[in-house]
Amino acid sequence: MPTPDFVLALREKIGHEPLFLAGVTAVVLHEGRVLLGRRSDDGALTPITGIIDPGEEPADAAAREALEEAGVVIRVDRLVWVHQIPRVTYANGDQSDYLDLTFRCSWVSGEPYPVDGEMTEVGWYGLDALPPLGDEMERRIARAVADAEPAHFEGGR
Repeated sequence: MPTPDFVLALREKIGHEPLFLAGVTAVVLHEGRVLLGRRSDDGALTPITGIIDPGEEPADAAAREALEEAGVVIRVDRLVWVHQIPRVTYANGDQSDYLDLTFRCSWVSGEPYPVDGEMTEVGWYGLDALPPLGDEMERRIARAVADAEPAHFEGGR
């Protein structure tokens, strides 16, 4: 799905100024594998991510994004990490600050495929042989895989 309508409406009012948004990362696990997709905007391989809609529960957003982006039904098991992502400046000049809520999720049904154009490919990758994903995404997956750890929160000083 392209940029949500509520973000476009806000951009009409604030232009390229920084916009604070809450987002989710769904680290979907199944039989020792993680679901990853190749983003159509920058080619990066990542777990499922997306923006929380106004009034939407974060866990519901994670499940919605998995269905919209990869065609899979998931169960959201638990929150694993809450952190602020450094400011993103897009090619068009828009600036966004994202609070990311990363969830550990389990696959329920569906064969992954790129549904809405945000991903050019999606598939399962063995946790023991992940391709390079970059530190940020690798940390999200590592926190989701760490079964016994409570949710991790940055800051709090």
